[in-house]
Amino acid sequence: MTFEKIQELLAQQLNIDKNTITENSEIIKDLGADSLDIVEMLMGLEDQFGIEVSEDEAVNLKTVGDIVKVIDSKIK
Repeated sequence: MTFEKIQELLAQQLNIDKNTITENSEIIKDLGADSLDIVEMLMGLEDQFGIEVSEDEAVNLKTVGDIVKVIDSKIK
């Protein structure tokens, strides 16, 4: 469920087909996001899931799967 929400958010924000996004997709390399996209994505995720992602955590978010793990750890 978390993955689908993230997939949806990224597809809208980056204007790409959500079916091209997998848990192994690298946010910058595979999806074409830049640093501003990542900041906007994190703000959207924080709003959507009611969580806060620290700067230290954000630096380690390389793949969509990394995002899923961080969010799941905070909402469980």
